[in-house]
Amino acid sequence: MGELVDAPQDAVSYRAETRATGGLVAWTLAWTATLALARFGPGFWGDLHPVVTWAAVVANLVVGVGWIVAFTRFLRALDDLQRKIVQDALAIALGAGWVVGFGYVVADAAGLVPVEVEVAALPALMGVVFLAAFVIGKIRYR
Repeated sequence: MGELVDAPQDAVSYRAETRATGGLVAWTLAWTATLALARFGPGFWGDLHPVVTWAAVVANLVVGVGWIVAFTRFLRALDDLQRKIVQDALAIALGAGWVVGFGYVVADAAGLVPVEVEVAALPALMGVVFLAAFVIGKIRYR
């Protein structure tokens, strides 16, 4: 009998999580598009239009704030275990970013780094670490 009472709540939770996930996907795609526009746009319209480039950068920042809000809503919509897995993966990715990032800064300042590393390598590394930690968390709590 408890299942019948819990079923509507589970359906509501599922719908809320699905809605939050859809919102996060939409904001992620929008942010990625505005990032690409801000990064590659000047190659199309040229450096002679700095106002357009600044508008693209500001649009990316505004959409980025929307993405943060959507991610926060997504986290709130998850059940406790899913939220723990995501938050643990985020903590590991942030830690890896700090450790590797500052390690690189120190090594570079000491003249130990013979090649210049693209700044995009750090978020790419953090993304890979996040995905690996997320998958490991899902397996661990299965």
